[in-house]
Parts: sequence; structure tokens; C-alpha cells
Amino acid sequence: MDLGLSGKRAAVAASSAGLGFGAAAALVAEGAQVAICGRDEERVADAARRLGGAAIPLVVDVGTTDGATQFVELATERLGGVDILVANAGGPPAGTFASTSLEAYRPALELSLLSVVAMCQAAVPSMQAAGWGRIVAITSMFVRQPSPTMILSNTARSGVTAFLKTLAREVAGHGITVNSVQPGAHATDRMRSLYGGDLSGAAASIPAGVLGDAADFGAVVAFLCSEQARFVTGTHVPVDGGAYAGLL
Repeated sequence: MDLGLSGKRAAVAASSAGLGFGAAAALVAEGAQVAICGRDEERVADAARRLGGAAIPLVVDVGTTDGATQFVELATERLGGVDILVANAGGPPAGTFASTSLEAYRPALELSLLSVVAMCQAAVPSMQAAGWGRIVAITSMFVRQPSPTMILSNTARSGVTAFLKTLAREVAGHGITVNSVQPGAHATDRMRSLYGGDLSGAAASIPAGVLGDAADFGAVVAFLCSEQARFVTGTHVPVDGGAYAGLL
């Protein structure tokens, strides 16, 4: 299936590895030009080499609002515009209500919520002017089913979901779709850090019986950016191998 993305210009945040890299790779495979970013220059350059000539590496920390804005501005400058924004950032540290101080919430909200707001504020005006745009945020299944040990992520990414739903309705008439993808357990560096490097038991509670693959996840992102998905907006799509047990 041709997704109609050839020649589109995409900014994929936090994409030197993991799910962000999977999304960037899927968009490159569909013919898009992609600006990727990360904090480590060598790692970002290596990711760009693996993606090929359609990828532009940028060394930016999108975990702050200034960095998030800078990423979209640099991507716009290097690509000549941004048609697609994949908003993504690292997750805050684990913790419960009892173990998490009030002071820990502010940086977590900047990392996982306000950075997304900043990227959207930088990208949306030019999409409105063009009459076409795609925004996909990578959030977490914890929005649907909060983790008892990830209170900061639960809180921040639920805020992202509410922001995106509101934005989606406001910009739909401009030809812009806004969606999020909610990953469950995938075999990424983030998962390895949460599980102390041992993922051998991480798939036990997943009906599919395996951890998710970043390439498969990226294909879902690419579809939401496609022409075929032009009537899909304001949705929050779980990609979790059936782990979430709720009806809604």
C-alpha cells in the first residue's frame, strides 16, 4: 500500500534509538525526508547513517521546552518545512506517590508534557498555512492503565492525551490530524533500564506472548501519517499485544 508520504517532510523527536527510531525508519521507507534528533552526537549520526540519505541528524535535547521548540525550528530550516511531527521524549523516572517528591513533578511535566506542547506550537502554524499536516505523539499505555510504580509518567502523559484531543478538534478543519500511539512493552533501551537489563520475564503478561518490535510500532505511526488516515484524528491507539484488558 502506498501511504502517500513520498516527499513529505517529517520531524521525529528523540529518534536515535527505540520507538522514535522505528517511526523514523518507517517514514523513510515510505519516501519521506526525516529530521531526527537526540542528545548524543555520535548516536544521532549513527542513526542517520542507518536510515540513509533521507535522514538529517540534529543534536537537540527535546526534554525541555526550549529544546523541543529548537528541534522543530531546526527541522523546518533543514527540510524547508515540516509536514509531519512525531512528538516523542524520554520518560520520567519510576516512583510511587509515597516515594515521589513534589519537586519531581515539575521536570517530569516539562519532559513528557510541555515538550509536546512546545513542539506542536512550533509546527502547527505552518501546517495550517499549508492546509495539510500530521501530528502523532508517542505516549504510553499507562494513560489507559496507570502503572502503580510510574506515577510521574501516568500524570504527565495523561495530560498530553488531553492536550492532543483538544488540539485535534481545533485544527481538523485545516487538514491536520492529531493522534497518539500508546506503546505497551517493547524491546527498547528504556524497557531494559526499567527491568534492570533483563527482559526475559517482561512478556509474561502479554497475550501475544512477545515484546513489541520497534519496526512494527513505526509502521503504525506511518499509517497515522498517511493519506489513507486523513479521517482519523483525536484518537489514541494502543499498541501493546493485547495487554490492556479494558473495553474503552
